[in-house]
Amino acid sequence: MNILKLMIIPLIAFLLTGCLYPDSKLEKNQMPNQAQLNTIQKAVDQYRKQESGLLPIKTKDQDTPIFLKYPIDFSKLQQNGLIGEAPGTAFINGGNYEYTLITPEKNPTVKLVDLRTSEAIRSLKTKVRFYQQEHKYPPFKEQIAKGVYSLDYEALGLDEPPAVDSPYSQQMLPIYINERGKLFIDYRKDLYEYIRNKDHNYTTGDDIRYLLTDYAPFAPAYSEPYSIKNGEPIFMSQLPS
Repeated sequence: MNILKLMIIPLIAFLLTGCLYPDSKLEKNQMPNQAQLNTIQKAVDQYRKQESGLLPIKTKDQDTPIFLKYPIDFSKLQQNGLIGEAPGTAFINGGNYEYTLITPEKNPTVKLVDLRTSEAIRSLKTKVRFYQQEHKYPPFKEQIAKGVYSLDYEALGLDEPPAVDSPYSQQMLPIYINERGKLFIDYRKDLYEYIRNKDHNYTTGDDIRYLLTDYAPFAPAYSEPYSIKNGEPIFMSQLPS
């Protein structure tokens, strides 16, 4: 009997370990892959056909930034029998990403928003709000461009200027604040590399953020509009009115 117990205990421990680490937490499910995006894209396309052009999205406020405005509602795809469950990388299934749609009117395309970036923005937004309540104005430091400012990070109690990991490269992207007190991520570093190294037809006046989505599965969430001038990315606010 004692020998039997010794054999059973490790087996139980192994099974419990498997339960404690469901598929959504496995390393293979922490990074999205193209197969997952293709599966959801196919389901979205089929849903549109079934529902006479409607999209399987959650309702957001009209003023929601464009790359956060159309999150996919996986329950609608499930109800129509188009998927079994959300991908393991999706937030609803324990992952770090929100699946969203871009260009919904012309060509609804599935992209990803890294929610770790969202959390960084939310945390910083709280600090900025407390600062504004105390000082009656935003924590502006230096002007970066027309209507764009760096943050007085020391006044916010930070040790260094705030930045986030780029989903497109190994670079750190700074977080700035606009004249309305809205925080955003500056994607110019990535845009500069894409302008130099990717084929494109974008010209001055175009919103070149879509150059990033043309070649990568990620949406440039929490961004300001950019255009191109003399082969370099600029804030849209820098163009003549």
